[in-house]
Amino acid sequence: MPKPPILDRFAEDTATFTVQGKDTPDIDRGVEAIRNVLRTLPTRPGVYRMTDAAGDVLYIGKAKALKNRVTNYTQVSRLSRRLQRMVSQTRDMTIVTTNSESEALLLEAQLIKRYRPPYNVLLRDDKSFPFIFLREDHGFPRISKHRGARAGKGVFYGPFASAGAVNTTLNALQKVFLLRSCTDSFFANRTRPCLLHQIKRCSAPCVGRIDEASYAELVQDAKAFLSGRTQEAQKKLGEAMTVAAAAMDFELAAVLRDRLRALTFIQGSQAINAEGSASEADIVALAATGGTMCIQIFFIRGGQNWGHRAFFPAHTDGVSEEEVLLSFLPQLYEELPPPRELLLDRALPEAALLSDALSEKAGHRVSIKAPQRGPNRKLVDQASRNAREALDRRLAESTTQGKLLIELADLFDLDAPPRRIEIYDNSHIMGSNALGAMVVAGPEGFLKNQYRKFNMNDASITPGDDFAMMKAMLSRRFARLEKEDPERNSGDWPDLLLIDGGKGQLTSVNEALAELGVDNVAIVGVSKGPDRHAGRETFHLPSGRELQLPPNSPLLFFLQRLRDEAHRFAIGAHRAKRSKAIAANPLDDVPGIGPARKKALLMHFGTSRAVRGATLDDLERTPGISKAMAEAIHQHFHPRG
Repeated sequence: MPKPPILDRFAEDTATFTVQGKDTPDIDRGVEAIRNVLRTLPTRPGVYRMTDAAGDVLYIGKAKALKNRVTNYTQVSRLSRRLQRMVSQTRDMTIVTTNSESEALLLEAQLIKRYRPPYNVLLRDDKSFPFIFLREDHGFPRISKHRGARAGKGVFYGPFASAGAVNTTLNALQKVFLLRSCTDSFFANRTRPCLLHQIKRCSAPCVGRIDEASYAELVQDAKAFLSGRTQEAQKKLGEAMTVAAAAMDFELAAVLRDRLRALTFIQGSQAINAEGSASEADIVALAATGGTMCIQIFFIRGGQNWGHRAFFPAHTDGVSEEEVLLSFLPQLYEELPPPRELLLDRALPEAALLSDALSEKAGHRVSIKAPQRGPNRKLVDQASRNAREALDRRLAESTTQGKLLIELADLFDLDAPPRRIEIYDNSHIMGSNALGAMVVAGPEGFLKNQYRKFNMNDASITPGDDFAMMKAMLSRRFARLEKEDPERNSGDWPDLLLIDGGKGQLTSVNEALAELGVDNVAIVGVSKGPDRHAGRETFHLPSGRELQLPPNSPLLFFLQRLRDEAHRFAIGAHRAKRSKAIAANPLDDVPGIGPARKKALLMHFGTSRAVRGATLDDLERTPGISKAMAEAIHQHFHPRG
């Protein structure tokens, strides 16, 4: 079994040393801070963190011998310009010792993902990886898509590179193995088969169309398929179809034929030309052009291709390709379970160390190879080709995006192309479940990990008052920015605000920023034209100017995309909030009422409304509800003056 996270394991039993340096601007003070820590630094393996005068982490590194590694930073003439800048900003260092270098490597990856230092190579990806989850805590196990922490009784299959890849597999699995995908509550309350059974994607165990033993056999077949034993399932279906045809049960034979076709389809769509290669491997290749790097990964599990994804790591200037890859992989497998084999397009200088670290994390041996010939080399070449193509697309998109940002600066008289654009919108239905939304875009596209939601629960806001909501949202946003980063050094201050709305919303935003004393932030309101016709948008400037762009303008399409993304995010967040409100139970607000007592009350009274109107005597007669709890419930719904 995989071991617990390194951070948890070293929370109490590691030695930590901290040095304070004087706050001066030159590199000598940075070297002085580093030399101070060297006096007490051990030669053991460990991780070091460099921080600036404000306490922000600049860099995180690991070492086999801490004293030897940190000493290198005092030899300034041998450092690259990038590291010289880092040392000049260093004012503190924190050292954490570990038992081995491989543990230090894992700890380094965890800390980098936590602090995201500006001088480390970063895995820049805000999307988690989906898995297929086959539950095992029910008589009729459920198969479903899963994201997030892999907790629960059952088996997780993955990772899949995208939601599309996992959805394709799930659809085929439903056709072939007829496993249920419904929730337990839906399953328990069915009285007749649902639509999935009618379209031959479920065996309808909810209404007894299949017994538990036969369903368990389907589950075992699905497990075999997902584990790579695809020939077993194919042979079994083929034999069953032959038997049905021989018995002249042509209807059953046709059903089995369709399932066999679905199995053949998924084998064809996921198959890779990997004869003789490992059945569980990640294939990794790196391409670099003009200072931009792309890492392409193919996920192979059970001899099947479960998709591929391109990554574009950040902070790679002045860093070698091998060093980028060596820093990237531990961060990737901090989130994912490592495979049994890593096939790389190049040899890494610390491949043995990386192998030991990943093996320790996975609980099984992880081998790292850079194949030079044979079928595995063909797989690596395929990944390399995809990496180059993804990088070319990225550069082309960046060039186009850069041109659009230059045009945007010219249109709105900005001093320079904006590096950070914040777009604001709000959503509600007649003032209910009001919610504001902020999305962020930059030169490389949308920054989804920067999106924010604002609950509008302020009693001073009249329900449905869009202007007041916009003012409140911007007031909260910039009050926090002023408090956390008054010097505007963090990069979180926007260069341009796009407000979904016309003159009224723009005036509200201007008032909010003026009250906070915030200036030098460009603001533009975006309103739709007559009949809210897309393509006839009007852009409102604080000066009172109004601009329109030609309907076929690429810049107009770009601004529409920004506005539409804010609209999409706001509506999605509002729907989620509304659904949660609809599903809320008044009993959830009663102190001391947990799942068991809530169930007892609902079983006794039928509805939460009946509980609300119940007398104290009725509550006391409820099984599982004590006299004191009955009084508390009655007092909650019928407070005494």
